[in-house]
Amino acid sequence: MDEAAYRATRGTVAGPACVFEKALLAQCAGCGHAVRHALAEREAIGCRSTVARANCATLLGMLRERSVFALRIGPTDAPLPHATTMRLQCGGLAGLARALEADAAADVHGLVAAAQARYGALSDLPWPALVAAVAGWRGRLRRRDSR
Repeated sequence: MDEAAYRATRGTVAGPACVFEKALLAQCAGCGHAVRHALAEREAIGCRSTVARANCATLLGMLRERSVFALRIGPTDAPLPHATTMRLQCGGLAGLARALEADAAADVHGLVAAAQARYGALSDLPWPALVAAVAGWRGRLRRRDSR
């Protein structure tokens, strides 16, 4: 399938993309606002709530901004490699869950709302602990060929 056609169709079928889509697909977290759709042998996750999406986008933007040094990435808005995105999303959510003493696979927007309630603003989160969680997160290890 043509990638441009896929993206156009994806936008109409799934609605606005979930900000933490890769983390949800990897089952690092869940979300009550997520809407899953199968499209062209892929799975797309959209967000039902514009407020939730805005809050999640703010959190992810702040995570990226504060993790630039730890992830060895530039401060540009260029797309990140997949592994770096996974570290940012899964590690950031795990760190936030740890800071809130919540379940690591908890509802993403529930974590964001709890963080806002506890700390007042996302800018007041314990960023050193969150950046350390991002830097320390490791994905699945590749299996070795057992020949």
